[in-house]
Amino acid sequence: MKKYILLFTMFLASFFVVAQKDSTKAKVDSIQTKIHALKTAKDSIIAADTIRYWKKGGLIGLNFSQSSFTNWAAGGENSLSVTSLVSLFANYKKDKDSWDNTLDLAYGMLQTGAAPLRKNEDKIDFSSKYGRYAFLKHWYYTALVSFKSQFADGYNYPNDSVVISHFMAPGYLLGSLGMDYKTTDNSFSLFLSPLTWKTIFVNDQKLADAGAYGVDKAEYDSVAGVYVMVKHGATITNQFGGYLKMTFKKDIFKNVNFATKLELFSNYLKNPQNIVVNWETLIGLKVNKFLSASISTNMIYDNDIPVPVKREINGVTVDGTGPRLQFKEVLAIGFSYKF
Repeated sequence: MKKYILLFTMFLASFFVVAQKDSTKAKVDSIQTKIHALKTAKDSIIAADTIRYWKKGGLIGLNFSQSSFTNWAAGGENSLSVTSLVSLFANYKKDKDSWDNTLDLAYGMLQTGAAPLRKNEDKIDFSSKYGRYAFLKHWYYTALVSFKSQFADGYNYPNDSVVISHFMAPGYLLGSLGMDYKTTDNSFSLFLSPLTWKTIFVNDQKLADAGAYGVDKAEYDSVAGVYVMVKHGATITNQFGGYLKMTFKKDIFKNVNFATKLELFSNYLKNPQNIVVNWETLIGLKVNKFLSASISTNMIYDNDIPVPVKREINGVTVDGTGPRLQFKEVLAIGFSYKF
């Protein structure tokens, strides 16, 4: 009898031990599950906290311009142009730090009459600006980097056999240190830099030999009465000077947006009085979610970029080149999507 009682007691003891182990394991699993859930929630909070300091967006557009003439007594040529554009931005703002990034891309083609296709728009424009709060609420110590170039070859129209530009010919890389004044909503910015390094690339030896876009041109010497090239033109040139960049972008009326950007650069090392000017303006009108109209202008003056000009010498008109104010205006209707 005692033997059976002892066996029964041992069975009950082992049962409770197993039950206790199962209970302990269940509690440990529950705690681990809660820890994992807390870690996941923490990661989500950190990610959300980081994202909320960023403001991102952009615009994708496809613009058209077309004219057609049939038995038109006054004359005229049929034409069609198509321009695609992408404009992106990503701005970061937290405490005393700000970081603004923009990328503008555009490319367009034009067909006029029986003439071959030619481009009427070609742009790569990237800018990144980091600022650290300085004083008086709106002023920041700022470093800026920008890059500009184009996608495809450009020709000396109507002569489409002479290439006058292509990707990285020219290309402009700029680095600046200075002060930036900007409004709280980032609609206006005025960046002033007395310390700016500008590098000009002309990745085409023929253009470089001609001294295009401000690089040092090829050197020649007379050998037996014949001029011979003794040194190729430079494909890269560096400039050091002062730089100003002003931007403004705001809805001036309902569904009407006005944006402008002005850039000025003076090369301290050579002819500082010849200020490089690049001024872009865009007025955008939103018809509905996808349909839009716009008018844009671009004014450029660069003493290092000669354009075709005609001069009169002793009563004779002579073709030549020289620096001139360049101006472009485009009125377009098309499709756009803003995000």
